[in-house]
Amino acid sequence: MLASTGRPLRVGLQLPEVEREVRWPEYLALARRAEALGYDTLWLGDHLLYRFADGSTRGPWEAWTMLSALAAVTSRIRLGPLVAATAFHAPAMLAKMAATVDEISGGRLVLGLGAGWNETEFRAFGFPFDHRIDRFEEAFTIVRTLLRDGAIDFDGRYFQARDCELVPGPVRQGGPPLMIGSRGERMLRITLPHIDAWNVWFSDSQNSPAGVPPLRDLVDRVCREVGRDPASVERTVAVQVRLTGGTGRFQGDFAP
Repeated sequence: MLASTGRPLRVGLQLPEVEREVRWPEYLALARRAEALGYDTLWLGDHLLYRFADGSTRGPWEAWTMLSALAAVTSRIRLGPLVAATAFHAPAMLAKMAATVDEISGGRLVLGLGAGWNETEFRAFGFPFDHRIDRFEEAFTIVRTLLRDGAIDFDGRYFQARDCELVPGPVRQGGPPLMIGSRGERMLRITLPHIDAWNVWFSDSQNSPAGVPPLRDLVDRVCREVGRDPASVERTVAVQVRLTGGTGRFQGDFAP
């Protein structure tokens, strides 16, 4: 993850997700090595199932369980989902899990959020794929309010959290920093009044520095339109680094 110009440069690492099957001992070793080498952040994708064009399938481990384990075996590095699909859990429960990982990590969680995109896993695991942005908007309201205020009474079209309280609360007053992973203008309008950071995936920037400024300008414009100072939103960029002999990263039908 790369911080925006004028701020300290921070570098993070996303652990393997779909490239191959990885077992816990390797995740443990990778996380401890990343922390020892001085990386600033450690990320996990939040996905359930991929199906590839050749008929093969691959499924990552459940992200929040893995984040809890990684939080317990590290001490300095910040960590979080890149990004958590709000559709995969009831929103109040998602806030509860985030507060729990924040506790285990001693306040090192960065909560990345998104609406999800991989229809295969939605259908396979029984999550509705329709009205994803409408559903996200309600979920985002519940999650951020519980983490920041500790309570909510919400009765929406898709989600309810009636007279709900988040106790115990997260380590940090106001909850963990929130990050949105989206370049959709409607998603940006929903989230930019409230989030701390924004992330763009490497495919959206064509994995090139030249692809970042148009997206940065989009965030700046929407920030101004919703009354947010653009400088108050941290910018982060995912970059794919392909080592010698690497094959790239395949995600369902998407092959960068």
